Amino acid sequence: MTGFPLPAELAARAREILAGRVEPVPTRDAATVVILRDGVEVYLLRRKSTMAFAAGAYVFPGGSVDARDTDQAVAWAGPSPAEWGAVFHASERVARGLVCAAVRETFEESGVLLAGPGPDSVVADTTGDDWEADRLALIDRSLAFADFLARRGLVLRSDLLKPWAHWITPEIEQRRFDTRFFVAVLPEGQRTRDVGGEADQVAWRRPAEAIESAHRGEIFLMPPTYHTLTELSGYDSVAGVLAAHREIMTIMPRAVEIEGEMRLVTT
Repeated sequence: MTGFPLPAELAARAREILAGRVEPVPTRDAATVVILRDGVEVYLLRRKSTMAFAAGAYVFPGGSVDARDTDQAVAWAGPSPAEWGAVFHASERVARGLVCAAVRETFEESGVLLAGPGPDSVVADTTGDDWEADRLALIDRSLAFADFLARRGLVLRSDLLKPWAHWITPEIEQRRFDTRFFVAVLPEGQRTRDVGGEADQVAWRRPAEAIESAHRGEIFLMPPTYHTLTELSGYDSVAGVLAAHREIMTIMPRAVEIEGEMRLVTT
């Protein structure tokens, strides 16, 4: 049990929490989507150094559930919210929000939209100026996701998502998220683009290459991202990833003191 060494500020906070002098902050529901393409490459964004959470880290698209993501009016195709709730051990309402947030945040942060005119189709191109205007309106919350889909005559394709993992931010962090991880294949005809916002750099990388870059100190990966990339590096095809059996277990890293040093461990 070696874990990740904690910087001084977090180590001090960890000791305060372990001693019962500081209460952990509550978590917020969130969703993260690993976008895959042929060759088992994943889409990664580098969060701006000015961000309050995970500054400078390479992450998958994702973010917090918006209260409106639980809207019953969202047009839906594929496994129901109740079915997703059973997978993620969540209520139907929470599951609806998680899936909607996964699709919405993926579009906001990559331009990829997991939706189509019907249950067996998917949008082929989202690169026009009108799409960009909608994406920005979703980001600034002036447009609800349900209204966005309804106006365009689209249905959310929950069947294009595969459940992958469940991570909860450690109690030592001052911003905490209860995050469900999904994987999805880049739809045919669509392409990711550098959409700015919370990221200052984007890249397609093979999982093993991203891990090697992290080991060399070239990029920074948070434990959930590192762990997910490690798992994905074991597959030689996208089909293999999609066929993998996943039993969703909750993982919450915790701070422990090892030989006088505070470290973050996942076991």
